[in-house]
Amino acid sequence: MASHKQFPARMARFLAAAVAACAGAASAVEVKYSLWDTNQLPAYRQCAADFEKANPGITIRILQTGWADYWTLMATSFVSGTAPDVLANHLMKYPEYAKNGLIVDLSPYIRRDKIDPSVYAPGLYELWGRDGKQYGLPKDWDTVAMVVNLDHARKAGVTLAELQNMDWNPRDGGSFENVVRRLTFDADGNNALSPRFDKRRVATYGYQNPGHGGMMGQTDWSHFAVSNGFRFQDRPWEPTFYYDDPKLVETLAYIAGLSRKGLSAPYEHAKPMGSNAMFTAAKVAMVPEGSWMITFFRDNAKFQHAWVPLPVGPTGTRATMFNGLADSIWSGSKVKEEAWQWVKYLGSAACQQVVASHGVVFPAIKGMTERTIAAHQARGLDSSAFFTMARAKTFLAPIADNGGEVDHVISTALEAIWIGTGDPATLMRQANTRANEIAKR
Repeated sequence: MASHKQFPARMARFLAAAVAACAGAASAVEVKYSLWDTNQLPAYRQCAADFEKANPGITIRILQTGWADYWTLMATSFVSGTAPDVLANHLMKYPEYAKNGLIVDLSPYIRRDKIDPSVYAPGLYELWGRDGKQYGLPKDWDTVAMVVNLDHARKAGVTLAELQNMDWNPRDGGSFENVVRRLTFDADGNNALSPRFDKRRVATYGYQNPGHGGMMGQTDWSHFAVSNGFRFQDRPWEPTFYYDDPKLVETLAYIAGLSRKGLSAPYEHAKPMGSNAMFTAAKVAMVPEGSWMITFFRDNAKFQHAWVPLPVGPTGTRATMFNGLADSIWSGSKVKEEAWQWVKYLGSAACQQVVASHGVVFPAIKGMTERTIAAHQARGLDSSAFFTMARAKTFLAPIADNGGEVDHVISTALEAIWIGTGDPATLMRQANTRANEIAKR
């Protein structure tokens, strides 16, 4: 039995430990981390918990804001000096942030800590660098595929094999348009191949474009255009675009023409609801979407659906934008070293394994794709179409200075084309001239 004399000594040690713990908690550094995708919150909360356990002097506060408000909030927080220490960044935004000194050049940290960029999928790391400076560590990659209402397709007599092997061209639409016509039904049950089809009373559209797409056209038109022979620019940061290319013009004209045939909803009607909501409401049978939406459709589509590769174009291949997000550090952060430790962890295999297991996005580190696909399969999902697209013709998003202004110019022209208020060739020629002027400033 312990003697009474031992208790004061034990109590002293206990109190000393408690004081030290309180002091440690009081001095813990908070790193604010901002992202927009609510579907990814569980994965990054787990990463944060794991990181805090390994780094007891740092706490991570995750701030989530929806895409529609994220960039407005970011702009105002930069101005007010209240921006998050670390932000999930996008290729369309980071050139402007880098140019204006709003995000940190990570290359000194990368060299100091001997980060090996070859661990990431080819091209992802390079997307976030310029002139020897690096503005982000890759967090994930994405491609685009088609999500199809499989219940509706089967009732229409369209097989999964047909959906997986579509081709298209801007003249008659190829087998893609044939499938879309078979998937489109009017209120009387006639499909769009029937002479009795009434395009003024469509009950289910066969296909819906997500939107105008802006300068990237990521899910909206880029895959069609590039598979038709279009290219955005010769290389990243080159201030010469080719938005006036006839290959793009005829592609846009073809997509815009689908609504006039009754095969998709008019742009002005679809815009308020959005193609994804139209799909989950069974108002449209097929839409192109990015791999980041796999979980959304799993949770919201109350019917059997499937992901299929994009159609083969006139060039003889499928094509998809190979895009990726990265994490950047705000230049005004007062805790840059701790922010870097968090960014480094986000870009590590430890965190990206967690992300893979949640199956929301494909992590940037090589070898994680199979883990993500396995996670999807365990949940009854086949996401292999995105891997098929990753092995097809891939291309990078257009990157240039003053991208926000370029995007506005291209978006305005595209909206006019979708609505049908101007000649596509003229609109894109004028927009391209203006876009090149802006990029060269």
